[in-house]
Amino acid sequence: MQCITTFAARNMMSNGVQSSTSQIKDSSMVNNVHHSLTSSSSALNSPLMKLSSYILALRPWSLSASLMPTLLGSALAYRMTGLVSFNWLSLILTVYTVVCVHCAGNVVNTYFDYIKGVDSRKSDDRILVDQLLSKDELVSLGAILYAAGCFGFIGLVLISPAKMEHLALVYFGGLSSSFLYTGGIGLKYIALGDVLILVIFGPISVLFAFMAQTGYAELGTIYYAIPLALNTEAILHSNNTRDTESDRRAGIVTLAILIGHTASHVLYAFLLFTPYITFIVLALRYSVWFLLPVITLPAAFKIEKDFRNPNRIQNVPRRTARLNMYLGILYVVACLLVGSLPYL
Repeated sequence: MQCITTFAARNMMSNGVQSSTSQIKDSSMVNNVHHSLTSSSSALNSPLMKLSSYILALRPWSLSASLMPTLLGSALAYRMTGLVSFNWLSLILTVYTVVCVHCAGNVVNTYFDYIKGVDSRKSDDRILVDQLLSKDELVSLGAILYAAGCFGFIGLVLISPAKMEHLALVYFGGLSSSFLYTGGIGLKYIALGDVLILVIFGPISVLFAFMAQTGYAELGTIYYAIPLALNTEAILHSNNTRDTESDRRAGIVTLAILIGHTASHVLYAFLLFTPYITFIVLALRYSVWFLLPVITLPAAFKIEKDFRNPNRIQNVPRRTARLNMYLGILYVVACLLVGSLPYL
């Protein structure tokens, strides 16, 4: 009887120890999970992480779309005015102003895409979806960028030979368009975004940079803007084609949705390769230097091939933007090296 009692007591003590050990382990696991969550939250709220989120919201990979036509307009102005009359400070202010407005437009795009339910966990832009920034932070960022662009414009007006009203007409036309792309009536959501991109990231940007240097408008610059405008539109069209299903579910209408899958492939090929045909014609008629941008043609063929592959289209917009940058740089160099500029 005493043995049984002793055995029971030992068993109770063992169970108590095991229970205490189990409670300690459970408590330790809870503390570890809480510590991990706290660490993750602290990492997300760290100044470095917040700064990277702000930079990511600007979509720096897309900035070639505005930088290249701005540099092209400045290069054309350089050829018309010469080194002595070319204002380098004006060039810096022009680039600064255009980039600020472009970044502000990107921020506005992110905000309204999220509000309208276009962005999701599978989207390329997940700043608000992943809560890297709050809506208020994004709105503040957009307002700061627009304000910075306006300050740059004021500085440009003070040193540019162009009339203020002429520069203002082009500048505020571009600024309002960057907002109306997704804000206000939202041209992107009614299949008019493509037209807007063709105009803003082509003739308008080139004309603005040219006018800021020379003080007058030259319609011949529009011809030079066409190859870059088409290539820039290829960035947007590849993005819209990739997001066709998610855009359709969100209830918006893009050109890619309207024309369908097959026609979208044809249009992308047209936008991508027409600039190269233009450069070859210019080289045959005027100067061999116009063949410089054709160096990027093999990369264009690879991107177009991946565009037709549903499994590889995800990164096509960014790759098209990179191609746009290389093509634009070589195009600007070609315009600086040719003997005489046609149409000007």
